[in-house]
This record gives sequence, C-alpha cells and structure tokens, in this order.
Amino acid sequence: MSDIANSLDISLNTVKSWLSVLQTSGVIYLLQPYYENVTKRIIKRPKLYFTDTGLCSYLTGWNTPETLSSGAMNGAIFETFVVTEILKSYKHNGLNPSFYYYRDTNKVEIDLLIVENGVFYPVEIKRTASPNKEMIKKFAVLDALGKKTAYGSLICMTDRVLPLTHTANAISVWDI
Repeated sequence: MSDIANSLDISLNTVKSWLSVLQTSGVIYLLQPYYENVTKRIIKRPKLYFTDTGLCSYLTGWNTPETLSSGAMNGAIFETFVVTEILKSYKHNGLNPSFYYYRDTNKVEIDLLIVENGVFYPVEIKRTASPNKEMIKKFAVLDALGKKTAYGSLICMTDRVLPLTHTANAISVWDI
C-alpha cells in the first residue's frame, strides 16, 4: 500500500480507502500472509489479486492473447486467474475459505495455503506444461514449521493429473 501511495503521490489512508471499496465490491481480493506471532521471519503484506483477469489485463495494457502468452506478466496473470477461480468455487458453494500465502525472509514462497480444520493444503501455481517435483520442494517448509500438511498441488498447464511425489500432484488448470 505504501508503494502505491508513493507512486501515485497520495496518502496511505487514501489508498486504504480505495482498496477497501474495491475489496468490498469484489473487484479485488487481498490474500493475507500466513504467520504466527512467535516468528518474525514472515513478511506481513497481503497480495492483491483482481477477481476479473480480463479487467486486470486491460488495466495493465496486456490486451491480446499473444501479449498475454509471451509477456512478462503472463505468470502473474495466470496466478491471479487460478487463485480467484479457487476463491470463487469456495464462495459459490457457500464456504468462507481460509486462504493464505507463505513467504519468509529467505524468499521461500508458497503461492496458496488452503487451511481447513488446522490442516494445510499447499498449492503452487506455475504457467508451465512441464511440471516437475522441484517446483514443489518449498512445501517442505511447512513440515519445518511443524504444520500438519495434507496433499499438495501444483496447478499448471498440464493436460492431466500427474503424480510428482507421494504427497503432491500436478493438476491441470482446467480441472480447478
């Protein structure tokens, strides 16, 4: 929020007010970081996602399929699409999801943590058709933190479900 305020030369309170309106109206979703007060290693900033990737693409000037598929923003827009589609599936089923992301000072990041009944379901999101187990090695940080972890997923452009390890699969984006 500070970066937005500084780049637009407006107050932080104005940015917070605008984002509040956008969040309340469902235009954006703020994915909160997962952290516990006992550790100071977690960076405590939400990630902002537009719930409409068409609007997001338009506002960022990525207006053609060619630009989206080869441009520098393709991974970010793909991640936005995946997170918001999972969010929408929960909301449409009357569920209030407990979604977070994890990032620590060592820059270890897990794109999405779905927490249900104290169990963590890690999700990594990659715009690739060639998934591999290296893409999910960050899931191990949850074990190091002592979290009860269930089956994880790598959501990507694969055409079918592929087992990556005994605890995680690659899943097609079209299956979410």
